[in-house]
Amino acid sequence: MQNFLIGLGIGVVLAIVLLVSMSVKRHKEILETNKETERLKRMLTDRMDLESEGLSKLKEQNEELKKQNENLRITLNTYSQKPGRKELARLQVYQLAVDRLTINSPGFGAAWQAALKESENEFQKTYVGVQPFIKRLIPTKTEANVLPRTIDTEDDK
Repeated sequence: MQNFLIGLGIGVVLAIVLLVSMSVKRHKEILETNKETERLKRMLTDRMDLESEGLSKLKEQNEELKKQNENLRITLNTYSQKPGRKELARLQVYQLAVDRLTINSPGFGAAWQAALKESENEFQKTYVGVQPFIKRLIPTKTEANVLPRTIDTEDDK
């Protein structure tokens, strides 16, 4: 019976040692898991803070850009309503039309260049002598028919 008790005692001691070692190992695993969980929580918190700051900065920039856009739109409308702007826009339209006619109409280019040169020479003369003074006071009409005029008569009806 004594051998049985000795065997039982050794078995219990081994079981206790095994239980303690397993408990220590499990405790270490729990500590490592808790450390990893805390590290992941810190990373998540940092990331959320960064994203929150970035999002708020983007919202501020978006609002600022909206304000700048509105200011630019108002400035552009104001600028386009200043005297002479409509005339400049119309001049650009005319220039595009002349460029298209020059490319598409074979005889138009030479005639246009000659008319342009004559007009430039005449315009340069308006700065010298008595003639420019008179032309500035009394505007002259051009002889060119810009738009053909049609008169409705009773015969057409």
